[in-house]
Amino acid sequence: MPMAEVATPATEVPVLEVKDLKKHFPVKKGLLRRTVGHVYAVDGVTFTIGQGETLGLVGESGCGKTTAGRAILRLIEPSAGSVKVEGREITQLSKAEMRPYRRQMQIVFQDPFSSLNPRMTAGDIVGEPLLVHGVASRRERGEKVAALFARVGLRPAQMANYPHQFSGGQRQRIGIARALALGPRLIVGDEPVSALDVSIQAQVINLLQDLQRERRLSYLFISHNLAVVEHISHRIAVMYLGRIVEYADTRSIFTRPQHPYTEALMAAVPVPDPTVKRQKRVVQGDVPSPVNPPAGCHFHTRCPYAVARCKSETPLLREIAPGHHVSCHLR
Repeated sequence: MPMAEVATPATEVPVLEVKDLKKHFPVKKGLLRRTVGHVYAVDGVTFTIGQGETLGLVGESGCGKTTAGRAILRLIEPSAGSVKVEGREITQLSKAEMRPYRRQMQIVFQDPFSSLNPRMTAGDIVGEPLLVHGVASRRERGEKVAALFARVGLRPAQMANYPHQFSGGQRQRIGIARALALGPRLIVGDEPVSALDVSIQAQVINLLQDLQRERRLSYLFISHNLAVVEHISHRIAVMYLGRIVEYADTRSIFTRPQHPYTEALMAAVPVPDPTVKRQKRVVQGDVPSPVNPPAGCHFHTRCPYAVARCKSETPLLREIAPGHHVSCHLR
């Protein structure tokens, strides 16, 4: 699969800048609902996304990818950290102050059926953001929605249909059209193709890339499908138990992974060639509980290279080569 095009120059102000983002959910027990602990879903995530760039966020299920995406959009409130949109800090803004930034940041959800209101027509679903933000008159909304339908590969005549009358791929196109309605700068894709057939996945991915080239969109693409992430991403951040353990351009991640967890993920990707022999790197054990994560490096309980230092000292995410950051004591 060909990789995405070269990203925009680093001298531009990033569309999104996330620094030390945390989201800890309280664990309550007893009749008085006292807090007895926390789920460390996101525990200090840092990255940037430039204009027209795609950052792939990958990792095992439960590592905190979706929580990070929703905290960035403030669909859930972060516990700590900084989120800047085009240089402006948004974590402390009120609901009224956030309203202009809502237009700049949109999301495409994983399930293309449950994310659509079954009582609304497809046209009303796509036009709802325009209505909520008072962007256009009723007639102008109809014209804009028809143009969005045509752009994502749907017929304007289908605007009167309800979500159950569309296929899975078509429903996801409706979700993409809704995300595009307000002309955002950043779109968070939360596993946007995982519920689709492989052939439909390719169509949706190609659509996302075409839209990115046309509109200079930036994507935070959350997925566990490494083949899709390799195809669409300029850079990749690998998450494990709430933390980013490796962060680099796509080619470096796939050809020279430096963190043991990234190596294991790469080794697990199937190769569509029965003649190719690959060395298996099976990660032992289960993912620790985010309620009680291990001290030091979170991965040391499953890492074949762990030393005593890994069990007590948390490794910093440091740059070991230009643009290549790794959180590992052994690198």
